[in-house]
Amino acid sequence: MSRVILGIDPGLTRCGVGIVRSIPGRKVELVHVETIATPPEMELSERIGFIADHLEALLVTHQPEAVAIERVFAQANLSSVMGVAQISGVALYLARKHQIEVHMHTPSEVKAAVTGSGRAQKAQIGSAVAKILGLADIPKPADSADALAIAICNAWKGFSADPARRVVTSAQEAWVKAERVATRRPRR
Repeated sequence: MSRVILGIDPGLTRCGVGIVRSIPGRKVELVHVETIATPPEMELSERIGFIADHLEALLVTHQPEAVAIERVFAQANLSSVMGVAQISGVALYLARKHQIEVHMHTPSEVKAAVTGSGRAQKAQIGSAVAKILGLADIPKPADSADALAIAICNAWKGFSADPARRVVTSAQEAWVKAERVATRRPRR
């Protein structure tokens, strides 16, 4: 059975979106790819609203069975991580609104899924995505290729609506453990 998956590389200035159709036998085909861009001088609420409206239109048009979002572990640039968090929140809300299952993937998990190495560089990810999807060119900008990699990762991770049939990677187990520890810490 095939599934349509929307991959999102969240960002406020550039939000990559890639939609793939997974086909039995670890095959995927390109449905749609783009990068939604907003200028930094635009007011924050306008930027978030623009991206939200665009994401929602994609959900309505393509009706994915799953939304896959890159989960950022940590980043030194606070303004960048804020934009990622804001757009991730928008995507989570829209998926819930449209009753679409959501899966979060770490960057190393995505890299490992498409290249075989959790330490792959941007160029390697783009090349792998183009090869997997049978594209003549690497999707540009890199945010588009990253979004497709996130969708491909989700397609290949064996997600199922039935929790008993889900395949869980060691990276996903580590993330769940880290979340449990973080929520048990007393607040000061």
